[in-house]
Amino acid sequence: MAVTAVAGAEARPIPRLRRLEDERWLALALLMPTAILLGLFIAYPFFEGVLLSLTSQRVGVPGEFVGLKNFVKIWNDSIFRTTVWNTFWYTGVTTVFKLALGLWLAMLLNRHFKGKALVRAFILLPFIIPTVLSTFAWKWMFDPTFSVINWALFHLGLITQRINWLGDPDLAMTSIIVVNIWRGVPFFAISLLAGLQTISPELNEAAAIDGARPWNRFWYVTWPLLLPVTMVVMLFSVIQTFADFQLVYVMTGGGPANATHLFATYAYQLGIGTGLLSEGAAISLAMFPFLFIIVVVQLLYIRRVETR
Repeated sequence: MAVTAVAGAEARPIPRLRRLEDERWLALALLMPTAILLGLFIAYPFFEGVLLSLTSQRVGVPGEFVGLKNFVKIWNDSIFRTTVWNTFWYTGVTTVFKLALGLWLAMLLNRHFKGKALVRAFILLPFIIPTVLSTFAWKWMFDPTFSVINWALFHLGLITQRINWLGDPDLAMTSIIVVNIWRGVPFFAISLLAGLQTISPELNEAAAIDGARPWNRFWYVTWPLLLPVTMVVMLFSVIQTFADFQLVYVMTGGGPANATHLFATYAYQLGIGTGLLSEGAAISLAMFPFLFIIVVVQLLYIRRVETR
């Protein structure tokens, strides 16, 4: 019985698929979905905000083109100047304390002890709990009538009358700083702990054999190797803290007497609360140059540290 073999013609690749063999076309095809999403949800709202800030639009009123009039108006606003100071003070103080406490916790969690995994999971709870939920709990703790903090200080003999934590401008600012530090320390601790895990213990052992004390081993061995990770963590923390909204809005709403406003809360109050959409957009955009400069400086420093 004869068997005839029929040689089939080799299937030629589709011209469109043949382009994907080129790395440039493949990279473009893979990046296109991300570029479209970024354009729709970030670039488009940003440019719409720029156009809105250059008009006199209000809720229900289209408005006209006014140029930089809104920016001049908010710059002459005393509340806006207070907002700028509050934002920088809030971001600076919280970042320093979160770094110090997070590094201290990371050094402790890097040791070997029983229940280490459970403790690490427990440390993450403040960061995992939804911001609004945990902030409501803190707001109740700072309440002058039902405050557990006032109750504890009274029974310790440190105070003789109730403290209105959120009713005093200075105490209100201190309160939101404390809550932000409480929420941010776990992020620093776990991130820095991951960085510590990458450092070889042999380096510290060699330094100890040479007679270096614990502080010297940390300053000359651990810290230089941990610095790149630290700068990246600080960069994300500064961006998130600078544009913080939920925590301040839930606790104080920018009060008392507009004393705790940040860029985001003041922009929301003007844009949504009073209907001045164009001025609210101008305040939101005023945050961009400050944040852009901070991020660029940090990125340049990170690059400098990594190239050492």
